[in-house]
Amino acid sequence: MAWQGEVIKEGGSGMGKRTKSSGSGWRHERTEPTLAESYKSMPVPTKGSWFRKFLAFVGPGYMVAVGYMDPGNWATDIAGGSRFNYTLLSVVLFSNLMAVLLQSLSARLGIATGRDLAQACHDHYSKPVNFVLWVLCELAIAACDLAEIIGSAIALKLLFGLPLLIGVIITSLDIFIVLLLQHKGFRYIESIVVTLFLIILACFGVELFLSRPDIREVAQGFIPSPDMIRNPEMLYIALGILGATVMPHNLYLHSSIVQTRNFEDSLAGKKQAIRFATLDSTIALMLAMFVNAAILMLAASTFYRTGHTEIAEIEDAYQMLAPLLGTGMASILFAVALLASGQNSTLTGTLAGQIVMEGFLNVRLKPWVRRLITRLIAIIPAVAVIAIYGEKSTGELLILSQVILSLQLSFAVFPLIRFTGDQRKMGPFASPRWMHTLAWIAGTIIAILNLYLLVTTLA
Repeated sequence: MAWQGEVIKEGGSGMGKRTKSSGSGWRHERTEPTLAESYKSMPVPTKGSWFRKFLAFVGPGYMVAVGYMDPGNWATDIAGGSRFNYTLLSVVLFSNLMAVLLQSLSARLGIATGRDLAQACHDHYSKPVNFVLWVLCELAIAACDLAEIIGSAIALKLLFGLPLLIGVIITSLDIFIVLLLQHKGFRYIESIVVTLFLIILACFGVELFLSRPDIREVAQGFIPSPDMIRNPEMLYIALGILGATVMPHNLYLHSSIVQTRNFEDSLAGKKQAIRFATLDSTIALMLAMFVNAAILMLAASTFYRTGHTEIAEIEDAYQMLAPLLGTGMASILFAVALLASGQNSTLTGTLAGQIVMEGFLNVRLKPWVRRLITRLIAIIPAVAVIAIYGEKSTGELLILSQVILSLQLSFAVFPLIRFTGDQRKMGPFASPRWMHTLAWIAGTIIAILNLYLLVTTLA
């Protein structure tokens, strides 16, 4: 299908070759997708019930959602709940609603244009701008990977007593698991991710039952408090939650993996794909919000209620859960969920790193080379901090990594909003005016809060 003067010719790779013309809206043509081995590899039924067709699109939303409840979220949620009770639940809710909106735009971009967000930036911006955006995105992925490594290493220590440095090294070897799953097929990766997702969900369902949070206070926590602006420490944690929830690399990831579905390349086929992909990610992100809210509620009902407001480290939370809740199962479930969270985020982080490098630079590296580079960038600061400052510094490092993600977020959000609102690029799939307006409001709020954080931190 072509529109607005865009000429599409069939290429040998299985992807339509898009040739730049005066009405296409892009500086460069797009001839090859990222994750080429998985592109259009999963069939979509043309007949059958609505539910059967929807099931074919289930998967990418959960791969995106796991990034919204990675170990970095745990550190910020535990710190927020133990220090400020349920107050920051409103930030969790607001962040999740923004995530639903932005991820729907990401899926829309990938399905409508055949480009992921990194490719769209490459095909729209000049080389200097692209280079800056790529560097910032790589920093965000490294910060996210740092949180995954530390979280998984802490879980291994809690469950098996391994020293943190040994856990960091073991966690870094998961590159081989990722490569094996990529070789077997994309559905295997999605199946593993969804299974680990359900394990985390079940663990925190039991944890909430054991901790018995105050329902009235929980409901009040979802109402925004002006204290978040007046209290710099609360604002710092709030922005950490924001950065941990609306993760920049997930916008690049989602716009690529929705193209693994072999939907019809027609107006009706793309409309259906956008609708199902949006529903998939919305359901998955609402479940992820439950996990994030559950971590914060667990910290508030267990630590804040008993006066342990200094709890900010994941390890301290693990040690205190059993005596405060009266059962050792609470601590074990906590550690199991943490390990599942770290491994889940590793799988999706690997794909995001590949997508970003291939999209921005149009460079194809072997997956193990790309993963090794990303792992080294994350391992070196983790090992250095642990060796110099000790294991107690990991909590602060986790929270800092999430604030770095938050500061980088605008550089992914604004291009996404701009592209999806451009009819020359999106054709009939350009985001509706109400959605475009809400996206700009959300992006502006993110930018203002991050600027305020930067100024107060420097001051």
